[in-house]
Amino acid sequence: MIAPVPFRFFITLLSRLTLLSVTVGTLTRIVLMCNIDAPEGLGFGFGDFTECFLLGLINDTAVAVIAFVFMWLFMLTVTERKYKPAIAYPLLFAIAAAFCYLRFVPNSLEEFNRGLNDAICWILVYWAATFAMRLWWKKCRRVWTRVWFVIILTIYVVAIYFNAVSEYFFWAEFNVRYNFIAVDYLVYTNEVIGNIMESYSIVPLMTGVAAISAITLWFAFRKFCRSTDVLYEHPWKAAASVCYVIFALLSIGILKFNDRFQQTDNSYLNELQANGLYRFYQAFLKNELEFTRFYQSIPDYKAQSMVNELYHSTGENIRQITPDTTIIGGNPNIILITIESMSADFMERYGNTEHLTPNLDSIARHSLVFDRTFATGNRTVRGLEAVTLSLPPCPGQSIVKRPENKGRQSIGGILADNGYEPFYFYGGNSYFDNMGSFFSNNGYTVVDAADYTPSQITYRNIWGVCDEDSYNKVLSTLDSRFAADSTATPVFAHIMTISNHRPYTYPEGRIAISPESKTRQGGVMYTDYALGEFIRQAQTRPWGKEAVYVIVADHCASSAGKTELPLEKYHIPAMIYAPAHLEPQVIDKTISQIDIMPTLLGLLGISYESRLFGTDVLSPDYSPRAFIATYQDLGYFTDSILTVLSPMQRIRQFRLTPTEDNPFNTEPVTNIDSIQALHATALYQTSSAWNRTTNP
Repeated sequence: MIAPVPFRFFITLLSRLTLLSVTVGTLTRIVLMCNIDAPEGLGFGFGDFTECFLLGLINDTAVAVIAFVFMWLFMLTVTERKYKPAIAYPLLFAIAAAFCYLRFVPNSLEEFNRGLNDAICWILVYWAATFAMRLWWKKCRRVWTRVWFVIILTIYVVAIYFNAVSEYFFWAEFNVRYNFIAVDYLVYTNEVIGNIMESYSIVPLMTGVAAISAITLWFAFRKFCRSTDVLYEHPWKAAASVCYVIFALLSIGILKFNDRFQQTDNSYLNELQANGLYRFYQAFLKNELEFTRFYQSIPDYKAQSMVNELYHSTGENIRQITPDTTIIGGNPNIILITIESMSADFMERYGNTEHLTPNLDSIARHSLVFDRTFATGNRTVRGLEAVTLSLPPCPGQSIVKRPENKGRQSIGGILADNGYEPFYFYGGNSYFDNMGSFFSNNGYTVVDAADYTPSQITYRNIWGVCDEDSYNKVLSTLDSRFAADSTATPVFAHIMTISNHRPYTYPEGRIAISPESKTRQGGVMYTDYALGEFIRQAQTRPWGKEAVYVIVADHCASSAGKTELPLEKYHIPAMIYAPAHLEPQVIDKTISQIDIMPTLLGLLGISYESRLFGTDVLSPDYSPRAFIATYQDLGYFTDSILTVLSPMQRIRQFRLTPTEDNPFNTEPVTNIDSIQALHATALYQTSSAWNRTTNP
């Protein structure tokens, strides 16, 4: 029996869009596979290739079927019945009422995002006006339907190709499918779009996408665009809807079932067989991961007991810190500089031969330098969380971006209790990554782009002012403060740099690499130049001569590797430069980013009641270890073993096996060190529980 024409229209359209999506997805998978930065190779056998493409095809098909929901809903709304007075006039009234509420009544959406609220109001105005036109001018209805069908179909086709291009560039940056970073990018649209426009030749790319989309629409879908009158028929819609709902539910089940095949030890296999859009959806849901639900856990009392034992605390990791001696006396001003994306391997000290960081290398030779420091994560908010709260990274979103970030025990708070005034300096808009809210909620005075006068800005890009301008703002702010009162309390100034970030642009004439090149090397060299100039100028000020300068990267330039947590991609520079107080010294113990500031507090001889997980690495009882993480894989590293805790209660371990090219190379081990696995679980489980409360 031949299916009715409208039903065939529906099924054929679904099939062609799905085929297009699967074809583009497969080609994208091949391109991504050919663009893997892995000197050791993929590690794929024939079975892995088969699994990658077979499961990839299934996943792409399932996502394409689910994504068809918008076209299905559009088809359901194509009917003459909605223009009957009993339906049309109540609908018009509802639209008008919604507009009046959003436009004239104070509401939570307007408080959260006024721009979004205004955009919805304009959509409601458009909807009401066009629906009224179709209601009273019958002749335009079918033309209107055809036009909107073409628009929606065009959006589908363009989105398929645009997503492939986007996945390529995201993969080139991170060597993974869309993850939590992509969700962040969607939130901060202005900065991200500006960054893309400044970093890539976007016009040729979009022209290409538009051209291939137009060709596809003409050859594969033009007959559908001429046959939209069939959508006004009704009997077929019930059967089509039943079929579609069944297919969609089956697709959802398949995607969830296939998650288990993306938990292998080969991270590239996991990423390649996945569908990028589904990964994006998963990341969106994983803003916060409840540890005891997603990770292998132990009873809370046992976890707390282990933490108390590890930290020699009496209970809940509360311990009284009383340094035996004061190495740095006199309450000097403290300048903490967190450098954007500064991998240790950019420095000559750690093997780089490009001479990108002469200032950092020089400072390191005159500092208390920590040669085996590991960042807690791969985002700026993770670095800020580490040096400010001295806590291990929590699964999901950083505390900096969570609403319950007020009243934490912070380094700024401890220093404030000891007579310091905390500042946070940022050259961009501090609403980005919720930095302004986080620091102001925890006692810091925030100075950001809103506080700059036009004369204080010599160069800026989409992220904010260049590092020179940012440092000059620090100089002028502290100059004014101490000029007004030379006996003012000391300051703790935390500076977050910007320039070592794509698009890697900066003022002309500062370094040998032109900003027109937009290269990472240029960004690193300029960042180093600006840092050196700042410290030289600060040391000419009365407030800066005997200041203590703490310099640490927020994270590395890249976190991609053959495993989810490659140690070499978390190795960062860290040093305390205080020539008036400290002799140069090298600390070659493994330490975490969260230990830097507690170590400084120890040098200052500051006593305080601590619930910090960071410790003074110079204390006799310090035990080398580091915390590293993505938004869901949690690593605990001692001098020889890296334990990785992952969702679905997975625990893996890797042994440090240095090679000539990589001193932090790790290899998987088959026999789990149960003691270290328990320590890792206890530490992350306990800290994650505290992270979920407002003021632990």
